[in-house]
Amino acid sequence: MGEKVTDRVEAAGLVDGGGAAGPGDAERTLVDDMVRVATEFLDSLPEALSARAVRTPFDDPAVEAERVRWFYTPTDHGGVPLGELSPRQQGLAMRLLASGLTRPAYATACVIMGLENVLDELEGWSVDWGRERTRDPGLYWVRVFGRPGDPLWGWRVGGHHVSVNLLIHEGRIAASTPSFLGANPATSPLLAGTLRPLGGAEDLARSVMGSLRRPDQARALLHPRAISDIVSGNRARVRPGDRMMHLQDLFRGPLPTPELSALAHRLDEAAERDSGYTEQDHETMALTHDPQGVPAHEMTGEQRGLLRELLAAYTDRSPAPVADAYRRHYLVEHNLDRVHFGWAGSVSPGEPHYYRLTGPRLLIEYDNTQRAANHAHSVWRDPDGDFGMDLLASHRTEIPH
Repeated sequence: MGEKVTDRVEAAGLVDGGGAAGPGDAERTLVDDMVRVATEFLDSLPEALSARAVRTPFDDPAVEAERVRWFYTPTDHGGVPLGELSPRQQGLAMRLLASGLTRPAYATACVIMGLENVLDELEGWSVDWGRERTRDPGLYWVRVFGRPGDPLWGWRVGGHHVSVNLLIHEGRIAASTPSFLGANPATSPLLAGTLRPLGGAEDLARSVMGSLRRPDQARALLHPRAISDIVSGNRARVRPGDRMMHLQDLFRGPLPTPELSALAHRLDEAAERDSGYTEQDHETMALTHDPQGVPAHEMTGEQRGLLRELLAAYTDRSPAPVADAYRRHYLVEHNLDRVHFGWAGSVSPGEPHYYRLTGPRLLIEYDNTQRAANHAHSVWRDPDGDFGMDLLASHRTEIPH
């Protein structure tokens, strides 16, 4: 079927760490644990919930269409929600989620899920999206595709501001993107402190932008005003020319009532009004074939170090063996050289802003614009290999017809 994620990044310039327990051993151990936890989770479910939690067979076109249909809005993400599970089943679901992330990424995801309670209070407990409780930490869905341990299977955990997608083939991790994390509010007061789940990814990017010389800042600036959302949206595949999707199109099907549809339109119009964007502005910010912004090969050593840490804030969202491989990948100079950094909006903290990292098999986007720059979205994607599509395409061409 072709190479896996770790094979791809190793082939691009990595040197295997070597030793008796190399990255491949760690990856196989992790996948074995995923199989055990996913199997135990599915076995724990009554028949009605199990029928919703798992979609088979993997190669069914309807199953594939659902697997690549992902969201980051408060809509039904598909599968079974945590709120319908017993405490033991919830624990197994969270173990599965943790297996697909590094520990820092898992902690971040847990904080984001808990922010639903904070957002409920911030909105006066009154926002209505057509369900009993709109901001609900129980509305994070788990779905398995294929059967755990099969040669080809995968899983997803998703809900408001979280989408984690894994594909496994023959005991190896074949894909771990798209990977989305958001935060609303992006900044919350704590007793003698402040909570910023995505603050590191924001501050590192601002440091990169702030460290550039004025001529390079001008080259990095994609637009003087920030766009109101990530441009790639929740598309199954991203392509050059893609423009920002609007809120109404980011839900599972049409909203169920005219009132909810009108609410989505009002929120979208408010976001567009705040950004001041016209159709020409959206065209300017569309995704492009050639990377935009300042390339890493023109940065100083200090700026390149900041850029590596910023990249790791996204690639560390994958399982640990894959995350480690990506860190080694970007230590290789010519791999980092091809990454470009672009920015839109203000560089001042607390002001609306957006940034984008692009390069071979890389698209990273971050925006913090809505709710007066207190509502952040961030996504890491592989335009060629999201959901393992490149590997699956290669596999299908090898199958005799």
